[in-house]
Amino acid sequence: MTKLGPYELNTIVTGDARELAKAIPDESVDLIFTDPVYQNIDDYRWLAETAARVLKPDRACLVWVPTPMVPEIINAMIPPLTWAWMLYWQRHGHMAPGRAGITVITPCLWFEKGRSKAYTRMADWFATCNAGPSARQHRWGKPHNLTLKWINALTQCGFVVVDFFGGSGVVPWACKMLGRNYLAFEIDPDTAQMARERVANTQPPLFVPQPEQSKMEIANG
Repeated sequence: MTKLGPYELNTIVTGDARELAKAIPDESVDLIFTDPVYQNIDDYRWLAETAARVLKPDRACLVWVPTPMVPEIINAMIPPLTWAWMLYWQRHGHMAPGRAGITVITPCLWFEKGRSKAYTRMADWFATCNAGPSARQHRWGKPHNLTLKWINALTQCGFVVVDFFGGSGVVPWACKMLGRNYLAFEIDPDTAQMARERVANTQPPLFVPQPEQSKMEIANG
């Protein structure tokens, strides 16, 4: 498969996800992993409705959220999706203005359409010493290694991953590294171009091992 509806796979498209996503075929996506604008609760409602349409049965939707809004966002996304688990990114020595040297925990909510699974062992808590290079490239960037680990656990080679709020392109970067297909939308042209350059400058590994089929395990560590 080289296209997802009208879109070429493995591309970052500039535009409003609410409009662009209308052309994605029903039940054609294996994983949604995205990072909406936190204060826009309507984006989370829209995301849940869209995910319920475009996800294949028994597939997952991972979405970053601010800690104070966790209950509100869960209520906004259930239904049409169902609740699976809460994942965490813990940063020590966070370097945001006025917050240096403190620990910040950012949740990532795992929803699903049906009953999703991990194909390999998956940690639900990921700690870093600081925000990392991805955050330095984009204000709301998320860490590379965490994105790699979670996409690797929830997909297999050739699966299609969609990021509706692409930012600096961490999800497309991880997909290229792992041999997954991706489609990302980003409304800001400059940010979208930065993401394209990041992915273009990424050399994927020569060999990507396939995760073994296994019963889903959620393990700290």
